[in-house]
Amino acid sequence: MSKLRILYVASEINPFLQTSKVAEFVRKLPQAMQEKGMEIRILVPRFGLINERKNRLHEVVRLSGINIAVGEEEKPLIIKVASIPNAKLQVYFIDNEDYFHRKYVFHDKENNFYEDNDERAIFFCKGVIETVRKLGWAPDIVHCNDWMTSLIPLYLKTTYKNDPLFKDTKSVFTTYNNAFSHKFNGDLIEKVKMIDIEDSMLTNLLSADYYGFIKLGLEFSDAVIRAEEDQTLDGLFEKFPEEKKIETIEKDENFTDSYYNLYNELVG
Repeated sequence: MSKLRILYVASEINPFLQTSKVAEFVRKLPQAMQEKGMEIRILVPRFGLINERKNRLHEVVRLSGINIAVGEEEKPLIIKVASIPNAKLQVYFIDNEDYFHRKYVFHDKENNFYEDNDERAIFFCKGVIETVRKLGWAPDIVHCNDWMTSLIPLYLKTTYKNDPLFKDTKSVFTTYNNAFSHKFNGDLIEKVKMIDIEDSMLTNLLSADYYGFIKLGLEFSDAVIRAEEDQTLDGLFEKFPEEKKIETIEKDENFTDSYYNLYNELVG
């Protein structure tokens, strides 16, 4: 059995929060991989809907206390942890009072998309990588799920490419049918930038919308998974070179074996 280290990153996970199919997927697959002998870490945002007392979240003081730059500002990163009931899995939560202490996830009570969802995604993606660095845990695979995680493959291939923890890390990006119509403000590119990231690497983000984030995830990840048939993304997949591994893994009895084989193939 392969003892790969796999980091799962997503916007939600059962039983803490579910607004889409992402939560169920990220609940089941990590446990299945753990049962196949792999070492697992899971990171999600600590959205305000998650009840800390009920779910027994507590702060991990040794991991907290980093400041994450988003544009001109630096925001403190708080890390919390909780266990999934009936599973030997822990979930780490990325928290920050300004970004995540709200009663809703991506839309307010009037169903308006939060203007700073781009900043929340940037903070989350940078926070994930910095948390893993603090853990001193080198992942073989980082499996990113949906648009909010789409900057991680970019950061791994640029800013963090020479970090000993990530030099051999491969990234997988899974797309879902969770599109939004909002366009972000014009300073998105500047906020996303980090060391070793040229403007030319961010051309996909010029649209400043959902598809820009998805295209960036597709471009920089080592493998792409279509979690469900979504015709709106068809055109995006067709534009990528043939050597890019793009798969649709059906939820059948071979579901976990397909991922197990994909991870091992990527690591080589």
